[in-house]
Amino acid sequence: MGMKNKITMLDVTLRDGSHSMRHAFTEQQVRDVARGLGKAGVPYFEVSHGDGLGGSSLQYGFSKVDELKLIAAAREEAGDSKISVLILPGIGIHEDLVNAANAGASMARVATHITEADVAKQHIELSRNLGLETVGFLMMAHMAPTSVLVEQAKKFESYGAEIVYVTDSAGALLPHEVSEKVRALRENVGCKVGFHAHNNLSLSMANTIAAVEAGAQFVDGSLRCLGAGSGNTQTEVMAAVFDRLGYKTGVDLFNIIDVANDVVAKFMPRPQEITGSSLFMGYAGVYSSFLLFTQEAAERYGVDEREILIRLGKMKAVGGQEDLIVEVAQQIANEQAVAK
Repeated sequence: MGMKNKITMLDVTLRDGSHSMRHAFTEQQVRDVARGLGKAGVPYFEVSHGDGLGGSSLQYGFSKVDELKLIAAAREEAGDSKISVLILPGIGIHEDLVNAANAGASMARVATHITEADVAKQHIELSRNLGLETVGFLMMAHMAPTSVLVEQAKKFESYGAEIVYVTDSAGALLPHEVSEKVRALRENVGCKVGFHAHNNLSLSMANTIAAVEAGAQFVDGSLRCLGAGSGNTQTEVMAAVFDRLGYKTGVDLFNIIDVANDVVAKFMPRPQEITGSSLFMGYAGVYSSFLLFTQEAAERYGVDEREILIRLGKMKAVGGQEDLIVEVAQQIANEQAVAK
């Protein structure tokens, strides 16, 4: 098969994977992963708290090691790979992004809810002023029609974003929906387009293929699927599949499999399986990073975690509303007590 267009892979193991690791990456783990990703030729990989720069907190979970130290360590090991960071307006502030750039970041991905791109203007402008490649990251993309996605992407582009992402934070999108959204962005914005998947419905690889076939130039993955919920598109699988499909990624297949199996697999706290809970996240459209919080609340109040997730989905809860998880669990427990 003749080679098709080049696509750019971005690995999020050291950021999205922080959710599964309870934000407890050690410096040595980050160094080992960064070295492996660099050796494999992955052009970009992300290092931040799971909820982005400044996310280490009581609400989201404290980092075991300061993220700036991890970014600097990754930069020392990354070779030709570039370091990306995630920042959410309302969590990360001006100083966080400046410090990340000084620590070695080359790209900033500014993430907002699908309908709230306007809150990112200052962050986008700051990122450009710092000389960082700048990305607008539209999360929970399943929660708004494609016309709204396009409208919000145009805002990101007007602020200076060089790439805009369709971000399936809940792993809820189906392949035809991904195709529609990515194609609409390619037709309506001048910047590049990316796609970030979660595997809660076992569709992350299929959705990533659909995104690329619709014109996405950037695609995310994580080694061994290490990420929130059931994880992301598996980076090493993605490299193999796109090679089979004739796309150029520049990623060495042997080396990317080695870092996945010889490094990441050894420190993963659990296999990234599609469990009943993570499946319901995709089914109900719930933010993937809610998984561990939901399991803890279900155990604490003696209720079914699936019921919590269904209700959160109906409430259209989004990132930053983690406090609702406990409230819903308490409500279900009270209802069950009354019913008895």
